[in-house]
Amino acid sequence: MLTIEQNELLTRVGPGTPAGEMLRRYWHPIVVAQELTPESPTRFVRVLGEDLVLFLDRSGRVGLIADRCSHRGVSLLYGRVEERGIACAYHGWLYDTAGNILETPPERNDAIMRSVKQTAYPVQKYTGLYWAYLGPEPVPVIPRYDVWARRDGRPRIVVEPRLDCNWFQAMENSVDSAHLQILHQEFIGRGRIPASTTRGFTDEVESEEYSVYEYGIMKKRVLKNGTVEEHPLLFPNILRQGTGTQVRVPIDDEHTMVFRIHFEPTADGSDGVEGEEAPTVYLATYKEPEEGLHPFTRYNLRIVNAQDHMAWETQGPIADRTVEHLSYSDRGIILFRRLVQEQISRVQQGLDPIAVMREEHEVIDTHLAGTLKILRANEQMERDGRYLVGGPTG
Repeated sequence: MLTIEQNELLTRVGPGTPAGEMLRRYWHPIVVAQELTPESPTRFVRVLGEDLVLFLDRSGRVGLIADRCSHRGVSLLYGRVEERGIACAYHGWLYDTAGNILETPPERNDAIMRSVKQTAYPVQKYTGLYWAYLGPEPVPVIPRYDVWARRDGRPRIVVEPRLDCNWFQAMENSVDSAHLQILHQEFIGRGRIPASTTRGFTDEVESEEYSVYEYGIMKKRVLKNGTVEEHPLLFPNILRQGTGTQVRVPIDDEHTMVFRIHFEPTADGSDGVEGEEAPTVYLATYKEPEEGLHPFTRYNLRIVNAQDHMAWETQGPIADRTVEHLSYSDRGIILFRRLVQEQISRVQQGLDPIAVMREEHEVIDTHLAGTLKILRANEQMERDGRYLVGGPTG
């Protein structure tokens, strides 16, 4: 179990918090790119506890700036986009994508224009999404992981329902391999019924291993029939499995965005269509009522994703790790917590945490042993209607 202080260290993501400062060293997806158009040029974004507005100006530039105008605090979500930027709807203060103040109607106040700047962050369009970097300069590059950067296909985006709990609960699940054979037993059995719903298919597992490597934590499961399943947690907030990734982006301390980025190869191995928008699926809520929190809502549990959301959310908005009792099968969770603490410490020392990339690089191959076998099984189950996307997250 953790102390209150240790739990706070790992879970709080706002500006100035240890984990928040560590997470700000990475790029995070924030909005599906096709949602931002000349007809709908502004989007409110809450990420890492900050309220921001993503906007597309009439010159085609995209900016991400603080939501509240520096003049009187009115939301820039309702601002009018112009060729040079976005003008506050209240008094017309005009900002460019870098947060510079270009106009201060009704008068021109040069002192304010020289000394005041709206908080602004870099934005990039990548894999059909807009990504944001909220950290200090120098700005790193977005990792060219294979399922994001390969050219012999195209990305497919799946947007999960908002997760009403802290990001760390979803990430701990990514190194909690033991839950797969129990929580998801109705799906991984492929029609077989386990002898015990208590143990599920646990007794089919020979061993499970976890190890830190240059991009995060590698997980390896060996089944008694000889099957090897291996895939990584890409630090800090990405599960890599099958055809793609799940990126868990903290909205604030108690809510999380989940984007799934899948790679769809072309039939003949040729390049995907340059500039083509990624097909996007928005998944319906897994609970009724949608905005309810446990125990005042009910999860349908008829698909794998809903089972995971139930397990993550019913721990509470922020899990109380001071009352838990971990066992040997939880060693992946313990390893991830230690890794996060180590990377927080590196940031506090002025160093880069792992998987921060400073220079352009070749495509990073994250294709691992057993991935094809898992992929084929997932494709069959998707056709059977038992998965929505991606398969189990164990």
